[in-house]
Amino acid sequence: MSQIKRALIVIDVQNEYFTGNLRIEYPDVRISLPNIGRAMDVAQAAGIPVVVVQHLAAEGAPVFARGSVGAEIHPEIAGRPHDHQIEKSLASCFVGTDLEAWLRERQINTLSIVGYMTHNCDDSTVRQAAHAGWKVELLHDAAGSLPYANAIGSATAEEIHRVFTVVMHTGFAAVVSTDQWLAAVAEHKALSADNIYLSNQRAIAQR
Repeated sequence: MSQIKRALIVIDVQNEYFTGNLRIEYPDVRISLPNIGRAMDVAQAAGIPVVVVQHLAAEGAPVFARGSVGAEIHPEIAGRPHDHQIEKSLASCFVGTDLEAWLRERQINTLSIVGYMTHNCDDSTVRQAAHAGWKVELLHDAAGSLPYANAIGSATAEEIHRVFTVVMHTGFAAVVSTDQWLAAVAEHKALSADNIYLSNQRAIAQR
């Protein structure tokens, strides 16, 4: 890639994940929220476009109900400048929105992803972006997960976040810390994902 043109995609940093019915547990929001703010501040200073994404459901829905406090963008994010804002109703930021056209018009070739949830909207957006030809970066300590239990079993927030980030780094996205991303931005440096084969071979060698 001759020139890196990043955009920072800030996904669903809404009250629902802090004080509502879907509370992020890992990493602790006292870690991830400040890191999201740091990424936004550095992006703004570096001329990297910032896109804020808001997930909305129908009025009366148990989570993200349109018009509810839970659906509102968290004040730490709402108070920061951004270049574009989109609403979505499905996991991927690309479905039913103008995000792809907006990015293509600006010749963005690298998407940096922060926000929630690691395993749902982040993962869906990362995969669709990678399949559409963008280089993708995920800041793992500026994202987060919550626990699940259903008929198939259960998993903690930490397990879900860890497994999804490991899988994403096999090729869908360069999964890095906020500090690593900030350094890459300062150095105008690209970040790279690993690959499936080498990830598998290392796992076998560690047995």
